[in-house]
Amino acid sequence: MNKLIFKRKIYDEMLEWKEHQSGRYALMIKGARRVGKSTIAEEFAKREYSNYLILDFGKVGPDVKALFEDLSDLDFFFLKLQQLTHKNLKERDAAIIFDEVQLYPPARQAIKYLVADGRYDYIETGSLISIKKNVENILIPSEEHHVNLYPLDFEEFLWAIGDEVTAETIRKFCEMHRPLGNELHRNIMRSFRLYMLVGGMPQAIIAYIERNNLQSVDYAKREIIALYEEDFGKIDTSGLAADIYDMIPAQLSGNASRYVASAVKENLRRSKATALLPDMLSSYTVNAAYRVTDPSPGMSLSKDMNSYKLFASDTGLFVTLAFKDKNYTENVIYDKLLADRLEANLGYVYENIVAQMLRTRGHDLFYYTMQSETSNRNYEVDFVLANGNKVDPIEVKSSNYRKHRSLDEFSKKYHRRIGNQYVFHAKDYKEENDIYYLPVYMVPFWKF
Repeated sequence: MNKLIFKRKIYDEMLEWKEHQSGRYALMIKGARRVGKSTIAEEFAKREYSNYLILDFGKVGPDVKALFEDLSDLDFFFLKLQQLTHKNLKERDAAIIFDEVQLYPPARQAIKYLVADGRYDYIETGSLISIKKNVENILIPSEEHHVNLYPLDFEEFLWAIGDEVTAETIRKFCEMHRPLGNELHRNIMRSFRLYMLVGGMPQAIIAYIERNNLQSVDYAKREIIALYEEDFGKIDTSGLAADIYDMIPAQLSGNASRYVASAVKENLRRSKATALLPDMLSSYTVNAAYRVTDPSPGMSLSKDMNSYKLFASDTGLFVTLAFKDKNYTENVIYDKLLADRLEANLGYVYENIVAQMLRTRGHDLFYYTMQSETSNRNYEVDFVLANGNKVDPIEVKSSNYRKHRSLDEFSKKYHRRIGNQYVFHAKDYKEENDIYYLPVYMVPFWKF
């Protein structure tokens, strides 16, 4: 059976690099493991060059690795490399792929000299690339152009399952600011709910396409989660990083105003959990939203580094993670999402998918909490986006909602700062009282 190759938007970024920057920079593709970095790198090299060479540093032998110990004679280096790999490379029309380059830091350090040599183009793929023990003894090259590969977004997912129409339909209705109508909205929501369940990891999507069975999909996702937990052991041998990851669904479902470290392990100090966050974020397996104390266009200036929420970078994995200790048949989220009966107390699934979509579009994630001026009640705006010299507050709702008190209270307090107000929900589009109510599938296409 031929390997499924999915159409990915990053391909256009790679073409831009090849045309304008490849002679001065290597291309570094960053992303979580199993997100498709190696596949897209090889597919690009196969299509855009006369030939290519892949050095998978999880597999290459010591003889190849030894070549990177001495780069004083690059003629000899390339002669030996081609001999050892049985590849003849055409100068200025060949690419060398350093796959999982973080596993052999000397190869990454060599990029500086290889790019300057100019004979070939270089594509690197990496996961967990900022772990200190992997880079502490090398010089990180500045000759790298970084691009991020995320799980397939909703549009890419639709392409993968053979739907080339729906995304353009959504885009047009976004431009017109019009509701889609009951039947069309229901059909698109059905596809979006499927996307939430399967997720955007290629391995899970392939399982769905080949078997049309969500139990097989769930099994594929559990394999990926197990791999991530193994990787977290490289960050922290105590197992705390893996525990923090596993607790993401429970933390979101508890509606706490921040990630509560003591809920992971009794008496765990928040500072210890926070210290692991940079490396967890660099693994691209999690997204973090930080609380801001002063919601304004310069939100990073008032970011509270100790108050944050964590989201899984892929909502398909999030769904499996929420019931990881149970069998697939006991996973109520699958049944309820497919049947469009997701109760309000499972609305955190929507919050995770919104965080994923906003992050994939390049937005930093922030949220805001405040106390009512007339009562002891606390209010929380799920996300706040910068919009020019204004801010856009966002509330995320599942199917069953009636009010948006947090958004109302925020509007009263900061009405002079507000650009647009949004409610992301599972219903059709409408505008009412200066609020845009967007069906959640519009988020990837809306012009924020």
